[in-house]
Amino acid sequence: MKARESVAQGGFPVGAIVVRNGEVVGEGISVGNKLNDPTSHGEMASIRAACKNLKTSDLSGSVLYASMQPCLMCLGASMWSTISKIVFACSKEKVSAEYYGGHYQPSAINSELTRPIELVHFAELEDESLAIVREWEKSL
Repeated sequence: MKARESVAQGGFPVGAIVVRNGEVVGEGISVGNKLNDPTSHGEMASIRAACKNLKTSDLSGSVLYASMQPCLMCLGASMWSTISKIVFACSKEKVSAEYYGGHYQPSAINSELTRPIELVHFAELEDESLAIVREWEKSL
């Protein structure tokens, strides 16, 4: 899981990949604290990498896989890059609201978008994703 790679590199326990036509076209980890860049989330890094690799900002038909439910910034970047679907392991409800900058409902905000993104909670990996967050917290 990319989240473990992020922690190993001193980052926040979130990682993401972008897949198009069954191929990984972008990968990212959350090392914004190391880069002094609050926008360097795993989802943002994977979207940037996918756009660079595909030489386009149009990621229509692509799926963003993330270890946690994306924050508002990452949801917005997904919308602007025309990501078609987001699959996440750990739901917002399973992680303290402080990690997301407060209480919000991504699904409610998503429903207000001109082009809502299909949000899929892949609960089978939720416990593993949350365990990585707990390991990371112990290292602080």
